[in-house]
Amino acid sequence: MKPSFLENTERYLVWLITSPRQPRSVNRPTKVFLGFLRHLAGLYRGVIQTRLWLYTHGIFRPHALGCQVISVGNVTVGGTGKTPVVEVFARELAKQGRKVAILSRGYKKKEANALTRILERITLAEQIRPPRVVSDGTQLLLDSDMSGDEPYMLASNLPSVAVLVDRDRIKSGRYAINKLGCDTLILDDGFQYLSLKHRMEIVLIDSTNPFGNEYMLPRGVLREPISNIKRATFIFLTKADSGNTAALKKRIRHYNKTAEIIECKHSARHLQHIFTAERKPLEFLKRLKAVTVAGIAVPQGFEHTIEKFGVDIRERHRFADHHRYTQQEVIDIINEAKRIKADAIITTEKDAVRFPRLDRCDVPIYFLRVDIEILSGREDFHACISRICFTHENGRQPAPAAQDI
Repeated sequence: MKPSFLENTERYLVWLITSPRQPRSVNRPTKVFLGFLRHLAGLYRGVIQTRLWLYTHGIFRPHALGCQVISVGNVTVGGTGKTPVVEVFARELAKQGRKVAILSRGYKKKEANALTRILERITLAEQIRPPRVVSDGTQLLLDSDMSGDEPYMLASNLPSVAVLVDRDRIKSGRYAINKLGCDTLILDDGFQYLSLKHRMEIVLIDSTNPFGNEYMLPRGVLREPISNIKRATFIFLTKADSGNTAALKKRIRHYNKTAEIIECKHSARHLQHIFTAERKPLEFLKRLKAVTVAGIAVPQGFEHTIEKFGVDIRERHRFADHHRYTQQEVIDIINEAKRIKADAIITTEKDAVRFPRLDRCDVPIYFLRVDIEILSGREDFHACISRICFTHENGRQPAPAAQDI
């Protein structure tokens, strides 16, 4: 399937920022362009560090909303497996009696055109307009087009948790507290959102590729310098089942002496039909002839996972991250799967929410449901979350939610 011009451009840019520090076999114009990106990365680093200095020295002050705010984020763009971690945090907090809201920016949600957005900012209409409520904690209110795929997926999997989308997460936090009665806020992708005061900083690092080529954006994948992980309260090493993490933990300790480091992995649980919700056990994957579809940051990880369960991948379709599928694209993939006699089409849960509804599906389409499993220590992930969120260092339970700052 031929990708669009925009997707080809995006793939080229992704290749540039993920290429090695000293790339080989590239032509002179590309080397010149990479040099230009390095200079931009230096400027970006200066802006990020200046902003952090202003907050650290009290010149800019973060807003406190008077409730527990837990930030889950990372120092790199994409690929750390953040959404399942946010989900399990929210589920455990809700199970313990908290009224939880997840605050998300809603990346790649449907937006008004650029001119309208500029006018809204000039007239301050953007500040007055309420956030988009994907779920109010009782029912799903928006689709993935209006909310973005990750907030919609979280809202679908967490029926008792509110999910709100807005660039201004101070505004959406206030709305969650005042209109929905929430007492605990989870700031999705919040490590860089310094304008809202966090009680706790959870930082995720991909053990298989912690910091890319170690350049800042736009030459690399770093959102801020590696040294800034010193702000983290807890550090989760994701995909930690892939090898030895001792060297990575030693490096983290160079920057952060106090944060607890927790190793975890994403574990496959079952397959689920994207239209009927029918579930299949993982044994179903053994010797299955399949076509894969992935529009995520690191599709190779997904493909490798299902191959470990015995899937024979006959064709791989990789799209740009957050790609929104058209009906014709899905029909073409189904027709190809029929032609090569594939048993099923397998995609990710993030991709599944972006599939259009079809009246007819001649080849079943499943997504792989994954969850988080803790590796370091004896406690399971839910016990670990409970300890982090509900127990002080002296072992006593925290004060009631209304008193949390």
